[in-house]
Amino acid sequence: MQDNNHLSNEEVLTLGKYDLIAELSKGFHVENGSTVVGIGDDAAVTAPASENVASASRLFMENVHFDLTYVPLRHLGYKVAAITFSDLLAMNAVPTQLSVNMAISNRFDMKAVQELLDGVATCCENVHADVVGLDLMTSRRDLIISVSANGECEPALLTKRAGASENELLCVSGDFAAAYAGLLLLEREKKVFEVNPDVQPDFTGKDYLLSRQLRPEPRLDIVEALRREELVPTAMVNVADGLAAAMMQICRASQKGAVLFEERIPMTELTFNTLKSLDIVHTVAALNGGDDYELMFTVKQADFEKIKNVPNVSIVGYIKEKEYGCQLITSDNHQIEVKAQGFSKMRAHE
Repeated sequence: MQDNNHLSNEEVLTLGKYDLIAELSKGFHVENGSTVVGIGDDAAVTAPASENVASASRLFMENVHFDLTYVPLRHLGYKVAAITFSDLLAMNAVPTQLSVNMAISNRFDMKAVQELLDGVATCCENVHADVVGLDLMTSRRDLIISVSANGECEPALLTKRAGASENELLCVSGDFAAAYAGLLLLEREKKVFEVNPDVQPDFTGKDYLLSRQLRPEPRLDIVEALRREELVPTAMVNVADGLAAAMMQICRASQKGAVLFEERIPMTELTFNTLKSLDIVHTVAALNGGDDYELMFTVKQADFEKIKNVPNVSIVGYIKEKEYGCQLITSDNHQIEVKAQGFSKMRAHE
């Protein structure tokens, strides 16, 4: 995006809402041929090349979903876009357009708004999506962000949570619990700061954990790799609230059970060691920590050779009959029923 930081707060007030939106919109450029009308009219207009258009929307509230004590606005803009795109990717759809609406208070100057939108723009550029809608309104205090996105998917490639069959392979992208570990570190340092503002936070060697929490990446690379291998998952879900919730969502929608092997859950050594130092059981964090925004999906056993060629994908289990339920096989060969603890840990107060 272009730099609009030269505008003072007084100039912003003089401009008014619509001129301000027009000024902020100048840095967004259309990349997709399916975008007919973007920012500047009463509604965006698209002409999708695919028969299927996927839509996703998210609402993010300050002090509920994010804490500006330690979340940079540029990272926040990137993250809200990435999370919304992740829902599209979980349908095997490719993101094409995004709209963002914000309620902002007088706590935020033009530079702050620009920083947030720069993050949105960067994420959109990385997945080749166009920002086609932008609206601003006044908030009494807290920042509220609403994001909606479109994506396209050929009918033969569309993947829902339902569709898994017995004996199919249960797969995941990426690694887990790093984002949750990053959140724990940020919360710890926030408490230290509240007691003594002169103490500098200590995140030495923890950059990866912080990046996973503050700036998750939408896994367009996985969707693209699956297409290169001509591999269509039978079921797929966005892992937003931990592996347990994702596994149960696929099983519930597909009317099936599943087994997940603890020893196959991908996790970096840094994540494992950090959680251990914080007295957190690493498997519990992977199952329920959340904020990973990876993909969990199922493939037929006949596609085993194909899935081995997809980088950053791990086979962590397989699908069973419905009566089996959702079970975790521990590293010492015990069987434990999987239960999801629910809501996303993007909230700072938990």
